[in-house]
Amino acid sequence: MDAAPPLLLKADELGRIEIIERAGVRVIRRDVRAARWWAWLAAHRAAAREARALQRLAGIDGVPVLLGWDGRELLRSYIAGIPMQQARPRDRDYYRDALRLLARLHQRGIVHNDLAKEPNWLVCVDGRPALVDFQIAWTRGRRGRLFRLLAREDLRHLLKHKRTYCESALSARQRTMLATPALPSRLWRASGKRLYKLVARRVFGYWDNEGRGRMRG
Repeated sequence: MDAAPPLLLKADELGRIEIIERAGVRVIRRDVRAARWWAWLAAHRAAAREARALQRLAGIDGVPVLLGWDGRELLRSYIAGIPMQQARPRDRDYYRDALRLLARLHQRGIVHNDLAKEPNWLVCVDGRPALVDFQIAWTRGRRGRLFRLLAREDLRHLLKHKRTYCESALSARQRTMLATPALPSRLWRASGKRLYKLVARRVFGYWDNEGRGRMRG
């Protein structure tokens, strides 16, 4: 029996992300070869960064398994689940497990760096959380002051989602953290974030809390 044709999830200047079948098993393919010529280097670096992150996170439930990276396409395991903005998780156990998942990432020296986007959070078929899209993750391994600041922002973004869908479960400490963003975060929102939004929207077609690139031919 012939394999099912690829199912396109996203296509933008950085390439294509598709669900494909390998030996009858669903996998996710990030195809860097489909990137625009002027964005190829950025696409290659993003895929290489994701590969490093997934390699370091091997064995952690709730994170895709790296299946291959040859400089042209990245293959990772498919996780059956629904993006957060569709599932709208209201179970406090989901956020308890999400906090534990984040802690495991940070223990491995990885910061996701893109958790404001709800599509990067999945609600799996068993109700547990999963994380995808590690293309801008911190993978340097050093756990200095900058690492701790970025890890704190990972946590704050999760708490923002918890406030949206399960606010009654926020602890007093979590509410305080939400009310006191770190200085780099405040500076980013006041300056660099506007430029980032302009470039992301005009060049790559990204929109906040959506995380999808525009489909292109």
